[in-house]
Amino acid sequence: MSDKIFDSTIGALNTSLNLRSMNQNVISSNIANADTPGFKAKSVDFEQTFREVLGTNDQLPIQSAEDGHIAPQAYDPVFPEIYEETNGVESLDGNTVDRAAEMAKMSENQIMYDSSVEMLKKKLGMLKYTVAEGGGNR
Repeated sequence: MSDKIFDSTIGALNTSLNLRSMNQNVISSNIANADTPGFKAKSVDFEQTFREVLGTNDQLPIQSAEDGHIAPQAYDPVFPEIYEETNGVESLDGNTVDRAAEMAKMSENQIMYDSSVEMLKKKLGMLKYTVAEGGGNR
């Protein structure tokens, strides 16, 4: 059994939930402004931000110097880039929101959020089991 109780998985799942929540807010704003003249649809750079936080982009991951040290983990606050969608078709009033596409993004984001919640519940359940059983030190 590992000496680390809280590994980077919990931090990563927490960050995922917060990024998904931010993404849901941006998508909701787009939908709410679908009829606002001149409104430009926005998007969150979720995947790139998540890769950067986890250290899995083009850089080598940070590792601890000694076995007793804990390597850095994914913790908040995280500030993803929110940018204007450039692929949107502009309507006559200058609005670029495609309500159907935004609704599909919202559904996908909600499924991913729910999946992260379930993974976090399972991880915490394993920790609860470990604590209840005495951590295997019998």
